[in-house]
Amino acid sequence: MSLSTARSFLSEACYGEQELDANSALMELDKGLRSGKLGEQCEAVVLFPKLFQKYPFPILINSAFLKLADIFRLGNNFLRLCVLKVTQQSEKHLEKILNVDEFVKRVFSVIHSNDPVARAITLRMLGSLASIIPERKNAHHSIRQSLDSHDNVEVEAAIYAAASFSAQSKDFAAGICNKVSEMIQGLDTPVELKLKLIPMLQHMHHDASLASSSRELLQNLVNSYPSTPMVIVTLHTFTQLAAFSLFDIPKQLQLLLQYLRDDPRMAVKRLAINDLKLLAKKAPHLWIRENTQTLCECALTSPYDSLKLGMLSVLSTLSGTIAIKQYFSNLTGGSSVLPSLTDLVKLAQECCYHSNLAVAAHGVIVLSNISISCPEKDIVQLEQDTVLGVESLLMLCSQDSSPSAQATLKTALTSLVKMLKSRPHLSQSAVEFLLGQLHLSCDSSRVLMCHALAAIATHLPVLGDGMLGDLVDLYRVASHSSTDKQQELLVSLATVIFVASQSSLSADVKTVIKQQLENVANGWTVYRIARQASRMGCHEFSSELYQSLRTRVASEHFYFWLNSLKEFSQAEQCLCHVEDGDYSGAMTAIAEALRSYQKGIASLTAASTPLSPLTFQCEFIKLRIDTLQALSQLICTCNSLKTSPPPAIATTIAQTSGNDLQRCGRISLQMKVCMDEFRSLAARYSDLHQSSFDADYATLRNVELQQQSCLLVSHVIEALILDPQAASFQEYGTLGSVQTESEYERRMMSVFNHVLEEVEGLTKKHPPVSYLHTGCLCDAVIGLLKVPLSFQRYFFQKLQSTSIKLALSPSPRTPSEPIPVQNNQQLTLKVEGVVQHGSTPGLFRKIQSVCLNVTSVLQSKTGPEYKIALDTRTNEIEQRVEPHNDYFSTQFLLNFSILGTHTVTVEASVVDESGTEWKTGPKTTVSVKSLEDPYSQQLRHLQQQQQQQQQQPPPPIAPPPAPQRAAYSRF
Repeated sequence: MSLSTARSFLSEACYGEQELDANSALMELDKGLRSGKLGEQCEAVVLFPKLFQKYPFPILINSAFLKLADIFRLGNNFLRLCVLKVTQQSEKHLEKILNVDEFVKRVFSVIHSNDPVARAITLRMLGSLASIIPERKNAHHSIRQSLDSHDNVEVEAAIYAAASFSAQSKDFAAGICNKVSEMIQGLDTPVELKLKLIPMLQHMHHDASLASSSRELLQNLVNSYPSTPMVIVTLHTFTQLAAFSLFDIPKQLQLLLQYLRDDPRMAVKRLAINDLKLLAKKAPHLWIRENTQTLCECALTSPYDSLKLGMLSVLSTLSGTIAIKQYFSNLTGGSSVLPSLTDLVKLAQECCYHSNLAVAAHGVIVLSNISISCPEKDIVQLEQDTVLGVESLLMLCSQDSSPSAQATLKTALTSLVKMLKSRPHLSQSAVEFLLGQLHLSCDSSRVLMCHALAAIATHLPVLGDGMLGDLVDLYRVASHSSTDKQQELLVSLATVIFVASQSSLSADVKTVIKQQLENVANGWTVYRIARQASRMGCHEFSSELYQSLRTRVASEHFYFWLNSLKEFSQAEQCLCHVEDGDYSGAMTAIAEALRSYQKGIASLTAASTPLSPLTFQCEFIKLRIDTLQALSQLICTCNSLKTSPPPAIATTIAQTSGNDLQRCGRISLQMKVCMDEFRSLAARYSDLHQSSFDADYATLRNVELQQQSCLLVSHVIEALILDPQAASFQEYGTLGSVQTESEYERRMMSVFNHVLEEVEGLTKKHPPVSYLHTGCLCDAVIGLLKVPLSFQRYFFQKLQSTSIKLALSPSPRTPSEPIPVQNNQQLTLKVEGVVQHGSTPGLFRKIQSVCLNVTSVLQSKTGPEYKIALDTRTNEIEQRVEPHNDYFSTQFLLNFSILGTHTVTVEASVVDESGTEWKTGPKTTVSVKSLEDPYSQQLRHLQQQQQQQQQQPPPPIAPPPAPQRAAYSRF
């Protein structure tokens, strides 16, 4: 195995290799480090970050960093520079170094070199290690000494190290603050060095007195050194210090606004605007009305578009926060001026029609946010002005395909959709304008407009029918080539058509879409359109598209995947033709759907691979199959009231047994079984929800609706038949007021409300069980079946990927060998873990803490029976630990007093920022063999020997032996 082999090993993207492979790669890199050629040494050094990413556990990282420290100590400056870069790239792995003292000792030995460059690299290395050695006094002393060096390279490195340690150590920051102040105020310090020293003061925020003294120094510098570079650096350091210390933000706002208003230099104004935006994001609640008003006045009087754009970007940030409410609440409390007459509104209205597109976009954002946050009665005219401003901006940008115009168009459409959600009465005119503008726009603008129309139609489905005709006409002439924008337009238009048609596509619409797809669409475009059709419930159309795509893929796994999607779509299509009151037809439809689902689950299983196991998809489809079977069984149970009515003596049996349900006959027992089945399904849906940490919100809501439908059916069975008196409808009373986000959710909630109303009316009028009760149950089943199932994004696409990798110690030498432990001792089990992310970590939710659950089960007993306390027989411990830099570690103390082989299971689950626990896994097991300690074993053997001696009878007394005749016996 050579260095190139190690490089190829480390270049693989997957995880999960054995420890032996990682150690082998480390050994090969070590060979490169010990090579006599400088090139091979450097190549080995730069491969270490990939090794850390591949196997991010402390035992290997500690060894690797010790080897790098040796190279740093013995190598030349170029190798030291390579080690420094590796250390800076691997900052989140520094905490995993176990022998910190030895590592720092090897690195720190270079600080005594006569070479100032070597000392400078060492200082930067120490600064990179500040997070793990914040209180090392020898490092503090070396940094202070190096600040007085006559070599500029060493001084710059000392400044970098001092800034790093100041951010981590309160003692170092307090000790270095005076020295830095003297250097900054000293006349012999060059201006260039002062500009590098000043940013160090932003870290002096560990206590109030330190922050106050730093602020006074910065204030003196601003007054004493009015040059542009000095003012820019000082003001920015001022802002950073205020942002960290928080209590100086109001003063800093006033200072920045003063420079923005009074200072004539453009560079200073730009710096003030950037810092104001930082504070607007950091603490918008500290912006009082005077601050916002001053910013508006500056923007109104500024003749420069670049400055006006910066100030408007600050105002657009503030307009989406509580600062805008404070601006108008203070206004209305003090005077009777309408919001439309304020400077902020005047500025936004003026900028909406500005020639600079970016300025106009920010003006639209401010106007729309004001329209959303202010009371509706005060801003009727302002709403119209906002809509006109958006429409003028759309007309200006829709025919321009440049990146700046498209960015402005996207901003305007986002603001429009956001405003229409809170002001739905403006939607009709906005939709008509967008539909008219679609025909005149370029392709990239059409795509963005289609996204906006889909969002509007999702929240206001009543507008769907009106836009369907225009969309179909546009689809006929939409695409004439196979460019990327044309393909994207086909998908976007099809999505809007699916949303507008509300899962019921007409034959003409299908024909139009198919013709366009046959003419210019590629396979990926067809698949994306089919995926959108499955999401919107247009299963008949999606089935045809999947059917056409099956033979156009190059892998059998893709073939099975598409074939399973086709079967699922056909299954759901069977359920769409169910009619109210046709119970036998419903059972036939369910049987046909189950046949297709069984074919589909077989194909789906064949499509899974080790790298893509399709766990969520398989479990979701299995639950759907079991739900359909349970619904079919419920209809059969309801029909049994006709085929097997209660016997004539059922009433007498009920009176004798005291169970009123006995008068209903065998249907009561069957209903009890059905209710338990639906509750079990609801629990399984809940488990699926808890295991889907990476799913998007729409997919999780879809799983919740499936769970709620199962709970609803079980509740209806209990309310109608099993226990009408105890059933309560209060917990379901708020279903009608829930804000829905999709057409599928809206239809499901409508079915839920209708079923609950029917059940509540029936329970008050008729005692159970009659044909009315069974008919109500069957109608509820048919109502649920008629809502087309929506296959959400997570079924097709995983945008967020999060996994946990565990390592247990002690670990067995071989997987089948148990870990030995004496029964009078306790085993310390150390659990280490690494959180691994995909390309977009934390897109939907982030990990707040990891919950580790350790349990042990006795597999086989080898020793005799003893009376042992129950709490010592098993281990069940749970502990939460917060990962830092995606790494966590904790220990468990386990007791194995019973002799034999135990199986220890460690299961991990994660807790997100809202406190919700997710059963993500993994689950790791290890065998432990409890052995008897030698002292107890020796005592037991002695006791056994004594018992055996006591139980054995004493041997009979033998007569004395006769004297032997010898040669001398005669004498």
